[in-house]
Order: sequence, then C-alpha cells, then structure tokens
Amino acid sequence: MDKYFAPIDVRMQTAQQALLRDYSEIRAGRITPAYLDGIVVEAYGQRSPLKEVATISAPQAKVLVVEPWDKSLLKEVERSILKANIGVNPTNDGVRIKLAFPDLTLDERKKMVTRISQLTEKFREEIRAIRRDARDDIKAQEKAKELSEDEQHRMEEELDKLTEKHIGDVNKAFEAKEKEILSL
Repeated sequence: MDKYFAPIDVRMQTAQQALLRDYSEIRAGRITPAYLDGIVVEAYGQRSPLKEVATISAPQAKVLVVEPWDKSLLKEVERSILKANIGVNPTNDGVRIKLAFPDLTLDERKKMVTRISQLTEKFREEIRAIRRDARDDIKAQEKAKELSEDEQHRMEEELDKLTEKHIGDVNKAFEAKEKEILSL
C-alpha cells in the first residue's frame, strides 16, 4: 500500500510547494526578492526572468535593489518593472534600480488576505482532485477484482488521512501568511 501512496503524497506535496512559492510572491511585512520573480526582461533577443539578468537584494525591509550584470540592460530592466505594474516606481541611478515600497494600508492588507484565501482554496481543490483521481483508480482496481472490498475501504481511508494531512498543512500555511499580513 505504501508504494501506491508514495506518488500521491509527492503530487500533494508538489501542490503545497507551489502554494508556498505563490505566497512568497505576495508582499507582507518585509519585501523579498521573490516578489519580483514574475518579471521578465527582453535581453539579448530573448525573454529572460529578471533574476537571470540581475542581482536582486533587499537591503532594507521595504526596499529592493536590482543591479543588472550588464549595465546596457538597465533601461530594459526598468521598463520591465514598470510594465509589471507592481505598485512602485523604480528609481534609476545609472548603475542600479531602487524600488522603495510604501507601507500597506489596512484595505490593501484585507485585499491581500482575500487573495491568499482564494489562492489557498485553489490548492485545496487541487489536492482534492488528486484524491478524487486516486479514489477512482482504487474503485477501478476493485471492480477489476485486483482488490478486495476490504482492501478498497482500507486504501480509501488511508487516502483520506493523507488528504487531510496535506489540507491541514495548507491551512496552517494560510493562517501563518494571514497573520503575517495582518500584523504589520
């Protein structure tokens, strides 16, 4: 049975990790370089993620500094940041770009909580879909007489426990992110 549930567990963990990656792009208290992960820059005739053409650092809690490795890309990096519409205007000093983020208002924080709530529900549904696929497979095995009815019930119970564990982990991650956003 463990061999059967290992790939299901991995799929559910992958969904959890994707949620945590998405959370890292949501600004809460301290701004992190991950906030700029979605920005793509036109460089050398192709589109590249910002982090592949520049160093991104957070010298202060609400400041990011982007320093392109090739200074000729400075204007293109600035253009890409403006195009991304992240709610802050870049300051270009000819060597690096500085992004100073303002404090979040209570309304903005509430909107963020709503956004992470929707995002979290999407990942809960993804985990449930994985469970549904596995349950359909278990039922098909029972119909094909590859499993007894008792084995089917045991496997379904085990699947439910695994699903509850992962949804519980997702809920804990949501509560921690919500607390981080609201406690600014």
